[in-house]
Amino acid sequence: MNAKPLRILGTVLNYLALILAAIIYLLPIYLLFITGLKGFAEVNLQTMWDLPSSINFENFSAAFEKLWPFLKNSLRLTIPAALFSSALGSMNGYVLSKWKFKGSDIIFTLILFGMFIPYQSILIPLVRFMQTIHLYGGIPGLILVHVIYGIPITTLIFRNYYANIPTEVLQASRIDGADFLGIYRWIIFPLSAPGFVVVIIWQFTSIWNEFLFAIILTNPQAWPITVALNNLAGSQIVEWNVQMAGALLAALPTLLIYIFLGRYFIRGLMAGAMKG
Repeated sequence: MNAKPLRILGTVLNYLALILAAIIYLLPIYLLFITGLKGFAEVNLQTMWDLPSSINFENFSAAFEKLWPFLKNSLRLTIPAALFSSALGSMNGYVLSKWKFKGSDIIFTLILFGMFIPYQSILIPLVRFMQTIHLYGGIPGLILVHVIYGIPITTLIFRNYYANIPTEVLQASRIDGADFLGIYRWIIFPLSAPGFVVVIIWQFTSIWNEFLFAIILTNPQAWPITVALNNLAGSQIVEWNVQMAGALLAALPTLLIYIFLGRYFIRGLMAGAMKG
């Protein structure tokens, strides 16, 4: 058989597989959206996949009114935590990839070990520590926890990314008189945009969706939106249409980030941010 028809057939099958995967991936979003548009009487398991008889945005208004204070908490938490952990990971990656010293590999291994410590195993000492330093119950303490817990993955990503930068460039900068911070500021940082895109998107998504630390380490006034969404249900009657509308609103920021910045995320990966 001619090779050209085989290539065309392979391309068609690839596209069909991608379309099928996209449909399967979008089904939960479809279900959230149409359920959020339904009245309470229409919400049942038998008609869960059916379109609403009439378009009703009152559920989204009700969910937004209840979740808005907690949405602001999530923004106050996620943006600084993602930025701080990315900045620290960048500096760590720079040091561990370009300034080799005795014990640097051991330090890097110990940092990576933090990625494999389960949240549940450190909750009690973490709560006691946060109480001791008077940061328990509020957003600043939760920011600190996420920054520290994000250092291992951000360090790994940046170390692997900076490993692809030629060492000769840094040596030339040293000859020109640049010091440690000067090399980072004028050479490393300007080349770090793809790495920062990957890390910030990764951290933003992880912190935004996190639940366990949020419910354990904050009081009700400082709850992020994931905890508030869990408590959106009533004590006796669950308004699933309002719940679904709230879930879609809670997921919207991360969805928008991947819709508008997804191509930069892929470019960052391809640029070496995830290469080992």
